[in-house]
Amino acid sequence: MASDLETADNPDKLRRVVVEPVTRIEGHGKVTLLLDDDNHVKQARLHITEFRGFEKFIQGRPYWELPVVVQRLCGICPVSHHLAASKAIDMLSGVSQVTPTADKIRRLAHYGQVMQSHALHFFYLSSPDLLFGHDDAIEHRNIVGVIEDEPEIARQGILLRKFGQEVIRLTMGKRIHGACAVPGGVNKSLSIEERDYLLGDMDEVLTAAQSSVKLIKKLYYQAFDYHQSFAALKTNSVSLTRPNGALELYDGGLRAHDSTGNTIFDHVDYRNYGNYLQEEVKSWSYMKFPFISSLGKDNGWYQVGPLARINNCDLISTPLAEAQRQEFLKLGAGQPAHATLAYHWARLIELLHCVEVLNELLHDSDILGSDLVVKGEMQQEGIGVIEAPRGTLLHHYRINQEGLVEKAKLMVPTTNNNQAMNESIRQVAINYLGGRELTEPLLNQVEVAIRAYDPCLSCATHAIGKMPLEISLLDSNGKLIDRREK
Repeated sequence: MASDLETADNPDKLRRVVVEPVTRIEGHGKVTLLLDDDNHVKQARLHITEFRGFEKFIQGRPYWELPVVVQRLCGICPVSHHLAASKAIDMLSGVSQVTPTADKIRRLAHYGQVMQSHALHFFYLSSPDLLFGHDDAIEHRNIVGVIEDEPEIARQGILLRKFGQEVIRLTMGKRIHGACAVPGGVNKSLSIEERDYLLGDMDEVLTAAQSSVKLIKKLYYQAFDYHQSFAALKTNSVSLTRPNGALELYDGGLRAHDSTGNTIFDHVDYRNYGNYLQEEVKSWSYMKFPFISSLGKDNGWYQVGPLARINNCDLISTPLAEAQRQEFLKLGAGQPAHATLAYHWARLIELLHCVEVLNELLHDSDILGSDLVVKGEMQQEGIGVIEAPRGTLLHHYRINQEGLVEKAKLMVPTTNNNQAMNESIRQVAINYLGGRELTEPLLNQVEVAIRAYDPCLSCATHAIGKMPLEISLLDSNGKLIDRREK
């Protein structure tokens, strides 16, 4: 069983192999494997090697600063943190519904964010493995190899990412760490010139998005049995959906399905998330381990992100993406798709959906409107939930009477996927590494399993107890002379 590989008996007697750093992901992480004398893996763990204490150091800050401050968690998906925080700040401001213009400008920014992030991950980070194979030479298995061998594929990736970044620039003010949302609304709408500029590339971008889905299907079917079985997990799924069960990335209710597609809870108000989701802490990781409360920590862990969202939804509101979803459903033969590498396929269906939504929004006159902000009566608690590129993202704040943050809680997508990622690498350890001499191509398969989730490790870390500053002084032979801790 994969779960048996979390903690080995007598670890001091086992050989330790470390994959560090895990490459072609956002953030810094490593995998540790403990093996016996016959190279059978007895323990496999994913570790996060960086720490960011946003939940602590934003305490005491004015609440209106949060949408700008918290997006510094990440340079890959700052819009997602900006908007999740902004939705929480709306609630703190007593605003339950922003204006149509504000809602659609925020959606423009968000769908631009999701599409550019998906393009970055697939074309720049994951496509080398899928195009060249997991055992391709490491010098070639990268984006430079894609540019050299598959220039048209590389061009599509650049086009899609650039368009998403331009949407972000025009809504947020700049491509990274801009700002469009303010309490109760947004700070600007689009001009006619900005809208027309984006629409000028829409046909080419839509064609590229459709081609990307064709590409992943081709690659997936070239090694169908392998892709279906590699690191596959039967697990629960959590995501937002619309009231009619449609895929929803910006707002909606929380839905959870089990591994067979049966409903655990459906369209619950995300402000009540604490009644449905809990987190476990383990001593060996800075990441928490969320689980569905009703199922308990052993059986309640789940997946989020593109695969979970496609598995959970009943339909996609845009026609091209919905047609692709219908074909994708065949992978599960009537049940959810459990192939970890199917994340890539689901991710590109979402990319296509994002382009379709952006096209709809850019033809909507509300994005040119001037009614930008709604005001309300201050509240002491605010919760915002959004579907970030990597999955369900939650920001929860409590403020005092002066509007200063007293408590903050962030549940980010990579944390939600923590147990699933660990289980995936254990599946790889059991099925591909056990009893074999470990080589770089074999160890790369561990990274491939992690990479499928598109983790953003810098967002996902939490302190466990004390975080001391420790300084060690060693002599020229490496012998410890002195140590100080503060």
